[in-house]
Amino acid sequence: MSGVRVEVEAGVAVITIDRPEVRNAIGFATVDELGDALDRVLESDAAVVVVRGGGDRAFVSGGDLKELGTIRSHDEAVNMASRVRRLLDRFAAFPLPVIAALNGHALGGGAEVAIAADIRIAAEDIKIGFNQVSLGIMPAWGGAERLAQVVGRGRALLAIATGEIYDAEAAQRLGLVDVVVPRETFDKEWRALAERIAGTAPGTSRAVKSVIAAAAPTVHPHLEGDATDTFARLWMADAHWAAVEALEERRRTQ
Repeated sequence: MSGVRVEVEAGVAVITIDRPEVRNAIGFATVDELGDALDRVLESDAAVVVVRGGGDRAFVSGGDLKELGTIRSHDEAVNMASRVRRLLDRFAAFPLPVIAALNGHALGGGAEVAIAADIRIAAEDIKIGFNQVSLGIMPAWGGAERLAQVVGRGRALLAIATGEIYDAEAAQRLGLVDVVVPRETFDKEWRALAERIAGTAPGTSRAVKSVIAAAAPTVHPHLEGDATDTFARLWMADAHWAAVEALEERRRTQ
């Protein structure tokens, strides 16, 4: 059964990552399903795209650790990072505005998915953070570069190097989240925002996205090689696998 759903209504395309058994983590099949979802949106009459997680606990919890744990060579780590990075590059460069509706926590890779969107709207009780450092690694899916562009170089370095996890209010002050709304009105609010964008004159949202994207590109293919190689070297280091083992042990004893 697919873990990704696509619905298009009144010019609004909603892509839902719904994998409750792994808190909406990104697995290998999920990458292909999300790519197919974007293809379907392009074939539709949508004027705006919303990406969200199923349920209300997690937006995206990151990469599927069970699947990623099978990656044991430098080349495999590079290939994985490049594959997901290119998917998120598609989101970032998508011709329509993309809204990340943060229905739940967005941690690690989940924060990288969120920062690939143009706009982030969050329920007031969510948390978001680039906390990959807790596993001895770093963002590898383009999130480091995009975060620096959104919040500035110093703040991005601080966020990633410390692995700070921000509540919604702090994330909004940082500039990481654009809109924060009460949990009880969250679904109403993100849909109203999407409908407002979709309700403009035909072609307007696409035109606005193209002009802003030209002024502030969020895709940096020339940085992919160095970024994924650096990530792969961290992935293969003993410190990473020790952190993974410690995490698994904590989960077993909870």
